[in-house]
Amino acid sequence: MALLEARAVSKSYPAQGGSRISVADSVTFTIARGETLGLVGESGSGKTTMARIVLGLVEPDAGTVLFDGTPIFDGRRAASGAEMKRIRRRMQPVFQDPFAALNPRMRVAEIVAEPLRIFRREGGIDASAEGLRRQASELMRAVGLEESALGRYPHEFSGGQRQRVNIARALALRPELLVLDEPVSALDVSVGAQVVNLLRDLQREFRLTYLFISHSMPLVRYLSTNIAVMRKGRLVEIGECEAICNRPGDEYTRSLVAATPEVA
Repeated sequence: MALLEARAVSKSYPAQGGSRISVADSVTFTIARGETLGLVGESGSGKTTMARIVLGLVEPDAGTVLFDGTPIFDGRRAASGAEMKRIRRRMQPVFQDPFAALNPRMRVAEIVAEPLRIFRREGGIDASAEGLRRQASELMRAVGLEESALGRYPHEFSGGQRQRVNIARALALRPELLVLDEPVSALDVSVGAQVVNLLRDLQREFRLTYLFISHSMPLVRYLSTNIAVMRKGRLVEIGECEAICNRPGDEYTRSLVAATPEVA
């Protein structure tokens, strides 16, 4: 069974003159456990809208989204607040802007432990002060930061370090799926490559499944098992990574492969 499945998901927004702009048009894909689906396309193609729909932050106009067989949307209704809370413990986001995603008034220890405090009444979470500190320290080490970082504020870190803090927070609840929405686009190339390598290592260590969203075909190719190419709200091509990159069947996919420089 797929861990995440989207079936004919559509979403549009009102536009001037009473018309509507389609940002997702019958989008269908599946992600098996332990795999990475790279969702690639230019800005405005609908990638982030699909991320927000998967996360339950935006309700589609039509279609079905299932997480481990449990509906987030099933064409008739959205999951209840209680249902989404259970799902969100197992599915976490990492967003594009590593600074905007962090509360500037909170120390890193508070930021990383925040999901643990929110879910403290759930089973298996040690929410004591000592337990939170221990778990935060372990997460810091997992993302390549020193334990001393826990006492600092977000503005004291570089962009790459802030994104590592975001990733540590996303891992706090030991989720099964990470939704990575352009996680390195705000970073320079060398720092972004380091973060992508970290994500690859963490996937093996924590047995994670990824929905990896990017406009960069080389990054998607490096990290993904399968690739879905999105343009103007539609999936124009989907398949195994090497097949899509080496033998693209759609003209738009060919243009992405040809136009994006390789990452050193």
